[in-house]
Amino acid sequence: MRTVDAVGRGIEDPVLKLRFLRTSLKNYRRRDEVIGRVPWPSLRRFLYQWFTVGGLQRLLRNPLAVSLPVRGRARRSLRLAQGALVLTAASVAATAGGLTLFAMRLFRAEEAPVMAADAAPAPPAAAVVPVAAGTTEPEPGGPPETLGQRPAGIWQVEKGDGWELYSNGLRIETGYAVLGDKRRYRVFDQDVLSPETFDRPVGILFHTSESDVWPLEPGFNENLRGSTHRLLRYLAREKTYHYLIDRFGRVYRVVEDEAKANHAGHSVWQDEGRVYLNLNHAFLGVSFETRWEGGRALPITEAQFGSGKNLTAWLRQRWDIAPSMCVAHGLTSVNPRRHLIGHHLDWARGFPFASFGLPDAYSRPAPSVALFGFGYDSDFLKVLGEPWSGVFHAERALESEAARLGRSADDLRRDKRALYDRWLQEQARVDDSPRVPTLGG
Repeated sequence: MRTVDAVGRGIEDPVLKLRFLRTSLKNYRRRDEVIGRVPWPSLRRFLYQWFTVGGLQRLLRNPLAVSLPVRGRARRSLRLAQGALVLTAASVAATAGGLTLFAMRLFRAEEAPVMAADAAPAPPAAAVVPVAAGTTEPEPGGPPETLGQRPAGIWQVEKGDGWELYSNGLRIETGYAVLGDKRRYRVFDQDVLSPETFDRPVGILFHTSESDVWPLEPGFNENLRGSTHRLLRYLAREKTYHYLIDRFGRVYRVVEDEAKANHAGHSVWQDEGRVYLNLNHAFLGVSFETRWEGGRALPITEAQFGSGKNLTAWLRQRWDIAPSMCVAHGLTSVNPRRHLIGHHLDWARGFPFASFGLPDAYSRPAPSVALFGFGYDSDFLKVLGEPWSGVFHAERALESEAARLGRSADDLRRDKRALYDRWLQEQARVDDSPRVPTLGG
């Protein structure tokens, strides 16, 4: 168990750590039943250690088809454990026949199907909409597999004064919720502003609050609670996000879904030929109470991780939101005056799209670059070092388009920026008239 603990602490990604621990321990009961029948204590101890460390070695070679980022200390712990077992093996060589028999029985036990009742507790389910009944095998590189029954859909189970409970375990605190301006937006479809006006959200934009973050320790309980409630009062007053997930995983509704919130600012996204400018009206804003800090590590807690997945699943089902329309704020935010990407950089890298059951938005060609020729400056590079891969894909697409047209890339980029300016002005005229009424007032 010390070896399991040492290796587990060396895995920085919380999702992979949960998968590793569950996989390494899931056959413990079967193994225990077989080894427990061995009459010699020293041999029982050797068998426990041998099959535990052997299993760890196999997991580290190919743990669930991903490469675990295990730090050096953990690998040294594994090597020391293996070396000790080699010495132990020599002292029990006389029992080789018995070892072989028990080894065969153990490996047969490990190959047998594992029932949910015998498995270690699973990490929070990666709810993907639509949610199917039963359990599913994970896709390579996708969300972790889940054990236990999964509801056939997500629905409201119960509602009380200031809260709502849903069938996937999601609980939403509603005591801070405020009304807002009614949604009303248009999109650019096939290079023209569509005459149709929309009032339903079509996407989810993930944020970090960039607010005070106190240590997650018992001695800071009062600070943690006070900081969250001060943040919620500010967000409700400014109508900033639709949802906030605090560091304990509690989900708060801030602005009602049917209203727009002031979370996106100047922003660009595209999907299936439709271009969305300034996403306050078209997207729901979901923020995690944390600081992004350049995305050097996953900045959210395990509780936030589980609640974020459940909230995303519910919102996607309720509003029929496509996976490709769930994106991080940093990937959409732009500076329109200077034609630069990354005006806000929260989640410009590091959002766990695969574990949320979503496609990797970082690898998609950045619409602000491919469609409108936006660039980036030295301040952007100081934070990220280099752009996400979708920026490079978009730049190559723009260069290919310029070569096809027999033009220079810089010349084409100037035309694309002028197109953005023209579209932005056209959208502003539509947004300013007539006045958008306030919900409930």
